[in-house]
Amino acid sequence: MSVYIRELARELGRRGHSVDIYARAHDPTDDQIVELGENARLIHLEAGEVEDIHKLVVYSYLADFLCELDWFTKRNGLQYDLIHSHYWLSGWLGRCLQPFWDVPHVTMFHTLGAVKNAVGMGEDEPELRIRAEKTLARDCHRIIAATEKEKDDLIRYYDAPPETVKVIPCGVNLDLFHPVDKESARQRLGFDDDGIILFVGRIDPLKGIDRLLAAMTYLKRRQGLRLVIIGGDDDSEAEVERLRRLSEELRVQDSVTFAGPVGHEVLPSYYSAAHVCVIPSYHESFGLVALESLACGTPVVAAGVGGIESVVRQGETGYVVKDNAPVRLADRIAALLSRPDGSAQSANSVRASVLRFGWPNIAETIIEEYKLVLAGYAARVC
Repeated sequence: MSVYIRELARELGRRGHSVDIYARAHDPTDDQIVELGENARLIHLEAGEVEDIHKLVVYSYLADFLCELDWFTKRNGLQYDLIHSHYWLSGWLGRCLQPFWDVPHVTMFHTLGAVKNAVGMGEDEPELRIRAEKTLARDCHRIIAATEKEKDDLIRYYDAPPETVKVIPCGVNLDLFHPVDKESARQRLGFDDDGIILFVGRIDPLKGIDRLLAAMTYLKRRQGLRLVIIGGDDDSEAEVERLRRLSEELRVQDSVTFAGPVGHEVLPSYYSAAHVCVIPSYHESFGLVALESLACGTPVVAAGVGGIESVVRQGETGYVVKDNAPVRLADRIAALLSRPDGSAQSANSVRASVLRFGWPNIAETIIEEYKLVLAGYAARVC
């Protein structure tokens, strides 16, 4: 979500639109105002202690954040034409601000609490979130959904009016994510294995990493194979430890590397070094990792979740399997590993399949939606 917000803000700024992103201050070393690019900035406001706190604890500080936001905008003479909130906590703020600022409110959920509960992986989302999302889905002027499936879920679980939901896929930064020479990337990262399988994402039960570890047991007969898992933070230490223990129980620990969090600017080297990127999730709101991997020329094996079926070309740029069953993941991973090492030409062919998802195209579609919302709001006011 943070990648989406940053990249969209930068692209809108390049097109001459002024974008301010408001976030709760959580690191005392951060400046209050951080320039993200032309006409785009991130503004930190204090609400509670300046430290990382659980997302549900953030809810108790929303009123404080709202007061700080109101004070900051008045003090600096700021006015906005439109509110675009992301995630249910920010949506709550947007819903409160909308009548006072008298501007339309567009929201994007990124994940839905009701869907996460229906999937049944990880901790249940609280009723507080479910009620807030349901209210927000009915009260805002437009909902941006990343996939048709998300639109269907919004209607099914939250009774969102279908005419208020616009499906616009996520984008990818094609300047950052591009093919790097595979051998050079592997040498730079210190990989000497014959086959690199890559996972990138949150370390969370919903991501199905346990299924990917189980898939490795079907691939053990292949020599020189390594699974590299990128992701994790302080909140995921327990899950990382559980996965480490699982890799030992499955006797694949010698072929698994937990690389921890990796800077965004380094990810293209990891994608390019890999022979295949695997997305074994139980659920995805879209599947941004698939876009990033394909933009770097690396094929993908993924469960059929989120918008991945609209991104991966079956048998050409990877495989979408029915679910994240380990045997199915392993079968398709093996099929890609059996292909000869990709040339620069084939990597560029894989990349070409996602050029339409470049942020200039996605931002232009969102701008057109903003214009429609603004025109409809102005007509309603008149």
